[in-house]
Amino acid sequence: MESMESLLVRMCLEAATESADAVEKWRRQRRTLERMPSHLAEALLRYLLHRRLLFPSLLEVFKYSVEEIDLRGESCVDAEWMAYLGAFRYLHSIILADCHRINNSALWSITGMTNLKEVDLSRCSKITDAGIRHLLSVPSLEKLYISETGVTADGVAVLASLTNLLMLDLGGLPVTDSTLSSLQGLTKLQHLDLWGSEVSNKGAVLLKMFPSLSFLNLAWTNVTNLPNLSSLACLNMSNCTIHSLFEGGGQKVCLEKVILSGATITDVSEVFQYVEASKLCLLDISNSSIQSFSFLCSMSAMIDLNLSDSALDDNSVEHIARIGANLKYLNLCNTKVSSDGIGALAGHVPNLETLLLSGTSIDDKAVPYFSMMPSLKVINLSSTNVKGFENLTSSDVSTISGLIHKEGNVLNEVPSFSVLESLSHLERLDLEEMHIKDTALCPLTKMAKLSYLSLQNVSLTDASLHLISSATKLKHLGVRDAVLTDGGLNSFIPPPALEVLDLRGCWLLTKDVLLHFGHKHPQIELRHEFVETIDKRNFHYSSPSRVTMKRTLQSKQKQGKLSMSPCHRSDEIFLDQRLKYSREELLALQFSSTAFSTFHSSR
Repeated sequence: MESMESLLVRMCLEAATESADAVEKWRRQRRTLERMPSHLAEALLRYLLHRRLLFPSLLEVFKYSVEEIDLRGESCVDAEWMAYLGAFRYLHSIILADCHRINNSALWSITGMTNLKEVDLSRCSKITDAGIRHLLSVPSLEKLYISETGVTADGVAVLASLTNLLMLDLGGLPVTDSTLSSLQGLTKLQHLDLWGSEVSNKGAVLLKMFPSLSFLNLAWTNVTNLPNLSSLACLNMSNCTIHSLFEGGGQKVCLEKVILSGATITDVSEVFQYVEASKLCLLDISNSSIQSFSFLCSMSAMIDLNLSDSALDDNSVEHIARIGANLKYLNLCNTKVSSDGIGALAGHVPNLETLLLSGTSIDDKAVPYFSMMPSLKVINLSSTNVKGFENLTSSDVSTISGLIHKEGNVLNEVPSFSVLESLSHLERLDLEEMHIKDTALCPLTKMAKLSYLSLQNVSLTDASLHLISSATKLKHLGVRDAVLTDGGLNSFIPPPALEVLDLRGCWLLTKDVLLHFGHKHPQIELRHEFVETIDKRNFHYSSPSRVTMKRTLQSKQKQGKLSMSPCHRSDEIFLDQRLKYSREELLALQFSSTAFSTFHSSR
């Protein structure tokens, strides 16, 4: 019943935000909108925002219904928008992170708002001490985020008058020991971010004046040890040089989460000496200087463990196995663990849901061990030596005799991914930058719950798309840098649940065929360098029309090159993969694509 109601609500929201004309029809019904429940009004506002139909004056119709508004990253938000938001009678949360047009004067509009409890100005670089003074007229504030703004130590000091603050993010600001001392009146503070500040060990002693502090972030500071903070549950000291987390004396601190990523640790036994290790459930020591991992054995409650980019090897895996009973998340990416190390884990992690092994030296011998981890939902094997097939000799017959076929003294290749079919909970599989062939993917189509599959390999061809089309539960499919052709994409029948198809780096595909596929399957978000991508991960809305996509392509053609936003990751840059091949090899690929297209048309 609830799902039917949510579907009906979504259909109504989509109809109401279909176009500017649709918006104009209902915006005049102000009294109806005023009575709209807050969660529906906020959902409608989100739809308008993502369809670029929201403008400042339209905000006025929401002033009696919206309680929370998230405008993060919206470059159009400025003082005019804030003027309308200042009239929202029941607003208690406003998120303006990364809104680079927000300045001090824009904050004047929210002065004196009696219900406002949360303001996020993270990375709004135009906000300075003058803007902070506007916020002092909002004594109800409980959560304030001003990291990476233009606020100075003097501006931070005046926050002492906001005595109801529970969460305060001062990350990246020049907070000194003296500045921290001026905040001693914030006795209700539970969450404090001081990463990248100028706080030292001397200032760290002042943290005792926050009796309710449960979260503390001191990453990228010069703090090397802390006083005993009995209320602390989560501590982040990433990229610090650490002698001891706490100074000792009294009871041990019952931390639940510790993040020491990139930290330089002088003596690991000293670091955890005054921590109640048996209570720790999350530990991140990725990229740290730790060489010995025997200290893990006392952390029996561990659920989330990140050891990526560390010195961990097969000999140290036994320490993880001893605390594996409750483990749900394990990140071993870019460690020295091999297939033998995975074998040492098998049978000891019955509740493990996420296993990340990217960048390790494991091969296909490790794959059968995954079947002994029955709760696995996510596996990442990217950049490993796994190929999807294993060459077996007669000595292996006794262990997997039902899967093989003897020919003399050497046995045929066995598809190693077949054993993954027993993982009834597996939802996500990452197989990027691996030397796998099309045929190795056959067993993946039989996985009952697989909804996310990411492939990135120059050896994959149209045959992979053909095989994967029978994976009925797939919602996200990535086949990047593959030798896919227009014929292969035209004949591809997407799985019925598919929402995202990522074909970036597939250089043989043409714009016209990609555009045709997008028009034929409007419910699928198509990602490629020739197609404008629209983020549908959080909201459901109609795909861009043919005209919109054509205009985008025409504008790119006029520019003579692909327009890449500076905020794109480097791995999204389109590299012409044809540089890898000779003229003869390209002709051979063209011939193979024609053959594949003919094969499908004859079926």
